[in-house]
Amino acid sequence: MIPLPTELLRRFDVAGPRYTSYPTADRFVEAFGPAQLAGALAERRSLALPLSLYVHIPFCESLCYYCACNKIITRKHERGTAYLRSVAQEIALVVRHLGTRKPVTQLHLGGGSPTFLSDAELGELLAMLREAFDIVPGAECSIEIDPRTVDANRLAALYELGFNRISFGVQDFDPDVQQAVHRVQPAEQVFALMEAARAIGFESVNVDLIYGLPKQTAESFARTLQQVATLRPDRIALYGYAHLPERFKPQRRILSVDLPGAGAKLSMLSQALQAFQAAGYQYIGMDHFALPGDALAVAQRQGRLHRNFQGYSTHPDCDLVGLGVSAISRIGATYSQNAKTLDEYQDALDQDRLPVVRGLALTRDDLARRAVIMALMCQGQLSFEAIGQAWLLDAREYFAPELAALREHEKLGLVRVDDEGIQVTEAGWYVVRAIAMVFDRHLQSDRQRASFSRIL
Repeated sequence: MIPLPTELLRRFDVAGPRYTSYPTADRFVEAFGPAQLAGALAERRSLALPLSLYVHIPFCESLCYYCACNKIITRKHERGTAYLRSVAQEIALVVRHLGTRKPVTQLHLGGGSPTFLSDAELGELLAMLREAFDIVPGAECSIEIDPRTVDANRLAALYELGFNRISFGVQDFDPDVQQAVHRVQPAEQVFALMEAARAIGFESVNVDLIYGLPKQTAESFARTLQQVATLRPDRIALYGYAHLPERFKPQRRILSVDLPGAGAKLSMLSQALQAFQAAGYQYIGMDHFALPGDALAVAQRQGRLHRNFQGYSTHPDCDLVGLGVSAISRIGATYSQNAKTLDEYQDALDQDRLPVVRGLALTRDDLARRAVIMALMCQGQLSFEAIGQAWLLDAREYFAPELAALREHEKLGLVRVDDEGIQVTEAGWYVVRAIAMVFDRHLQSDRQRASFSRIL
């Protein structure tokens, strides 16, 4: 792909959603609660369409200062045992409304640090899930891993449990940066784990990186990029650090003076885009890269790419059941989110109630715009005829204001618009979030946008 000029990177260094859903989670309302989710699950009961499962494990032994995830810092591992009992209660409530043994083609464990749980506890969790759902042969089963919590033996145990894809949270290899964010993990440790994972036989081994962290410089980040290219993970997720200390208390331990400036941060992004593509990675879009033979890259080339709450996915667009504290579900034309605190989550379960605290029932307009945004984010193109037939509307007329707004993007060479539809250009892929934002009816003020991370 052609490099995006620095002036365009600067121009689109704005806040905006990641569009793992549309409407985005900030639009969820408390009027959508347990009864509404129960109804959505019941409506799906007679369907045999496959599901995706997500389980949130909130615990971490150590606090990473940059983290904006919903987590609980503790070294009391017995809390994991108690948490599994709560998840078992939630599973029972879900299948009461949904029905048992629904097919599942995708399972993901996130957090927090899922590897906070012992191998025995992870085995217990998977046994509960397999009893309640039919995790089909060949299902994608992935887990996020804190490299500080595993060794080669634990990786082998995870593989035996059925996980076939793993993701290592690296963030940065530079010792000074690791000290500044309170996440010290020697590069040699990650290299050894990567070698072990390949020997064990995992289908895909991924690495997560962050640019814009305290103490990062162009030189130090270049070294990290080179080390990652040497590691050659199957996929790379590259996220820009969003410093929002007013929202996320741990970030108050990061000194603003230690953060790279906006120009330096954009330079790091440009470095990464060039380095990974030079190393043979296919740019998937937004913040993801994959080797050409990886399933994600194949799905992109074949037009089968999708997005869900875990990001880009190779699996067909399907309903998602989220389990655990703060987990989000997508069932039919609804979204719902569980309670964010353990006490509130457990209190609902003790009352034999789904632990939902907010959500949203999508309107026809929401559904049509979701289809447009996901087509642009995943396929990089939109057919007016296809969207019109799917939603019984004249796309050119219905989205006339948005198409007018896209003219500026077209002048910049980011999209091509004709009578047939919209095509995102190579340059446009770098700022595809900004293109999608044009169709977001809910983004009406800078006040709302301020709650999102920057798109670059």
